[in-house]
Amino acid sequence: MIIVSACLCGINCKYDGGNNLDERVLKLFKDGKAIPVCPEQLGGQQTPRAPHEIVNGNGLDVLMGKARIMGPEDDDVTSEFVKGAYETLKIAQAVGANIAILKARSPSCGVLKIYDGTFSGTKRCGNGVTAELLLFSGIKVFTEENLDEIKLTKGEINEL
Repeated sequence: MIIVSACLCGINCKYDGGNNLDERVLKLFKDGKAIPVCPEQLGGQQTPRAPHEIVNGNGLDVLMGKARIMGPEDDDVTSEFVKGAYETLKIAQAVGANIAILKARSPSCGVLKIYDGTFSGTKRCGNGVTAELLLFSGIKVFTEENLDEIKLTKGEINEL
């Protein structure tokens, strides 16, 4: 089983109330191979909501208490993002997911690159909070931008 960012399935849970539909991810969901999750909603965030970015670090820094997740008006939502990451991990473990396909650059879901906390569109190296927690827990994490890189083992192919 795969968990996927709900916004990639066309679910309107993106911060601005929209979605980031990716037909490949939607097909996995329609075929019963993927479970959609939105870590930000699971953590208690509303939709729509202000955009948020990790300030002074990355997802690992947030999990270690060394960085915060802030909005453009200095609203600190770190605890909601951490809660959402752990709730997402619970779902992944409950369904036996060994792969996640998450939204690129998100402070929750980003992999390898996230926005840098200045709300200027500048990116920095690092993972979002949920992506970091899933990786630490042994789940392979991809985004819609590197979906074609998924290499499934024979056991994973049989599961799908």
